[in-house]
Amino acid sequence: MKIEFLKLYTSNLKAQHHFYGEVLELPVDGISKGKFRVEIGFSTLEFEEDLNAEPYHVAFHIPALQEEKALKWLRKKVEILQDDGNEIIDFPAWQAKSIYFYDKDRNILEFISRSHMYHPSSEEFSAASIVGISEVGLATSNVEEKFNFLNDNFGLTKFTGDYEHFCATGDDEGLFIIINKEQKDWIPVGDKAYASPFEINISVQNAIFGASYKHERLTLL
Repeated sequence: MKIEFLKLYTSNLKAQHHFYGEVLELPVDGISKGKFRVEIGFSTLEFEEDLNAEPYHVAFHIPALQEEKALKWLRKKVEILQDDGNEIIDFPAWQAKSIYFYDKDRNILEFISRSHMYHPSSEEFSAASIVGISEVGLATSNVEEKFNFLNDNFGLTKFTGDYEHFCATGDDEGLFIIINKEQKDWIPVGDKAYASPFEINISVQNAIFGASYKHERLTLL
């Protein structure tokens, strides 16, 4: 599953525009009609203004084995969120290592490096190294219901987890991180999980699908 497009909402439109364009040095277009877009590798991320927006979790692929170089690059730009003193968090079952930080909405952003995917084309790390969107968090009070929707409509399967507390759904290329917001918080520092609305376009086996998440309901686009 590849995440082609993701639309989120922001209560800090200008600050987010500056963060993604000037701090993370990604290609952004100008603010128009209360929204802007960021080009992130194979993905497009859109922010639309909503003064009541609540935080998200979003992960971005970075090249294999470049987590140390990415960390060095990020330290100059943001505060790194630590887990028990660790700036790089190891997920051996996923063959992955991750770095976490906030944007200006306190969205929990993650750089994830999978040792078996996206081998680097350059020894150096820069904004151009970011491969695309890897994950979007989907917080809900009914994990199994959301999994069933994604399985029935898009053919996505369980990557890891269960159907009550946490279910990563999809594959190495792209994941919905479904968590029970009544029982779990976001790692690495225990931020509260909100059922924040989003729109998404994904490709699965060369077919394009769209979905909207709002008021804890997934619907087809």
